[in-house]
Amino acid sequence: MSKTGQARVLTPDQFAHLLSAIQEHRYPGKNTALVQISFKLGLRVQEIALLQIKDVAELGPDNSGQRSFKLKEILALPAAYTKGADALRRSKSTYQRRRISFSVYDFHQLVQRIETMAKAGAEIKPEDFYPEVKKHRGKSRDLPMNDVALRTAIENYLFIRLAAQPSVKKTDSLFLTQKGGPYSPNTLQEHLALMQRHWAGIERASSHSGRRTLMTNIIHEQKKSVKVAQKIAGHVSPSTTLIYEEPPEESLKEALQNAGYQYVG
Repeated sequence: MSKTGQARVLTPDQFAHLLSAIQEHRYPGKNTALVQISFKLGLRVQEIALLQIKDVAELGPDNSGQRSFKLKEILALPAAYTKGADALRRSKSTYQRRRISFSVYDFHQLVQRIETMAKAGAEIKPEDFYPEVKKHRGKSRDLPMNDVALRTAIENYLFIRLAAQPSVKKTDSLFLTQKGGPYSPNTLQEHLALMQRHWAGIERASSHSGRRTLMTNIIHEQKKSVKVAQKIAGHVSPSTTLIYEEPPEESLKEALQNAGYQYVG
């Protein structure tokens, strides 16, 4: 069963409307590239916020004129960008343990160890027996950038960006806020939601809609295996990807529209 409050999966018409609405606001080049990356590559908000110019393009020499660049064929997303990694270096250095679990074998071993220490008169502290905290690690993935609309959007944005900042470094953030600094995941999350909900008027759309729309399209429209969707999404467990096997909203809508009974007197 699906979770309540999930981000909306956009239809092709809604996506086209979103792209059209973006053109009526400031920075259409940047915002179009943001949306294309979200919907065509399925990146998480944190991953988009952490993208650097070198991840999508090779820069030419810094001459006095227009800075040249060549768009890459594959986006090699580093493991450090992904959800499980401490890419922003904001993870807590200490953890407050609220629950501890052991396998039956480990529990028996623990009891025997405590018993031995107690007989020897050693001091016993509960925290000395806590199992090691498992830290989540990010997962790298290679995503082909072969969609024409995606490539065009990124190229157009880079042309504008490099014209304004020809001395930009390859390690600079790909996307910048109006103030000129890199996006934080929270700020980008709000911005993507703003474009979809307020500019395009799409209810329940959020920063996760691009990712959900892509995964739903891969599984339901393209009929690809869950393994393919898992690889693109960067999910560690296929059980996470299986969530996207649920029918999209439009399928449910069509089913309900055709569910009326006709009474023949």
